[in-house]
Amino acid sequence: MYLFPTLPRLSRYRTVSSVGILFLSAFATAQQASPVSDPFLDLMIAARTHASAHGVTVPPVLSPIDSTLIGTLPTVNVASLHKAGFQVVPWTTNEPEKMRALLALHVDGIITDRPDILQSVLKEERASAAGNSEQLAYLARVDVTAHRGGRGLRPENTLPSFESGLDQLSNTLETDTGVSTDHVSLIWHDQFYSPQSCRRADGAPYTLENRVYLSDISSTEAQRTFICDKLHIGPTYGHDAFPDQKNDLNLSPVSVAFAFAKKEHLTNPYVPTYAEQLFRFVAFYTTYYRTGPGKSHPEAAARAANAAKARFNLETKISHLPQEALGKTGPYNPRPTTNHTLDPQAFVDALCGAIVHSHMESRAEVQSFDFRTLSLVEEQHPNIPTYYLTDAKTPVLPAKP
Repeated sequence: MYLFPTLPRLSRYRTVSSVGILFLSAFATAQQASPVSDPFLDLMIAARTHASAHGVTVPPVLSPIDSTLIGTLPTVNVASLHKAGFQVVPWTTNEPEKMRALLALHVDGIITDRPDILQSVLKEERASAAGNSEQLAYLARVDVTAHRGGRGLRPENTLPSFESGLDQLSNTLETDTGVSTDHVSLIWHDQFYSPQSCRRADGAPYTLENRVYLSDISSTEAQRTFICDKLHIGPTYGHDAFPDQKNDLNLSPVSVAFAFAKKEHLTNPYVPTYAEQLFRFVAFYTTYYRTGPGKSHPEAAARAANAAKARFNLETKISHLPQEALGKTGPYNPRPTTNHTLDPQAFVDALCGAIVHSHMESRAEVQSFDFRTLSLVEEQHPNIPTYYLTDAKTPVLPAKP
């Protein structure tokens, strides 16, 4: 897998033609400077070189899959990245023993489907570190990131999942975005609304055969058409099965209140949402527990204080792979043989436009496996941080054209 796009592919996008050249040069320079090349460190040095050239002052963050830190042959050296000034926030870790292993490496945060479990592990680690001021200070700054809102407890990427993530006092809400026909930054993990998670509001059958891609529907139509409240329980769902997941709306009072608020006019709290609506929801959640109906809740003060400063880690779901590399990965979420998304610039315009319009530059970052998107963010929105997502494959330079 080549995580750097080739120069011919870059030339198809109107503002990215110089990005590949700069990245190639910076990457090559980093490799020459080190007798034993570390591809992840080289990647981040190249990313920082590019970002700095465009006025970015906050270094990009590396967000690798957790197995590359704590697997049998770890390839990501956290200490070296820290020494070079980069933060490391791995994904997606749900088991306590793996969380402890990552904390032993002093990662800067952990992305998890179960922020409640991570909070429990952190509590135990703090108890074990009693009297060790340096370790306690580290544990206090670990970022608890709720993956897709914390999908282990609620159906993913929905208002109730984000509410649950905030209830667990997550520092950051992680989510995924596509671009609709009205150029709104829709929230969903796949290129289409998955029948595994969503049903039609009118009761008509919804299957893979009549699936609807985010790029083929408007934000208004999406909220009128779908309710994404299906539970992922049982062996059918494989690694996406969550036995503790619930969709009982009695557990999501803020989502219910928000959905039926005069400004939103949602038919159900589980309709698809979008980036700017998520920002409004978190503000609504803060008020709900600070001065609203939830102010008498025993955790009201903590919930309001945390939500008031919660961050947003927003991924652009655009494939970084050439079309011929796309294949099928499963019955419900196949990778399409063609890319049913818009180009990188459209993603940046929609997502960063939502961030800027909502004045969330200081609380939002853009993450992606597609480094073209991140380069555009750094060039056009230098005050929005970037997260470089990597998987089990080592990031390498493509062959020169």
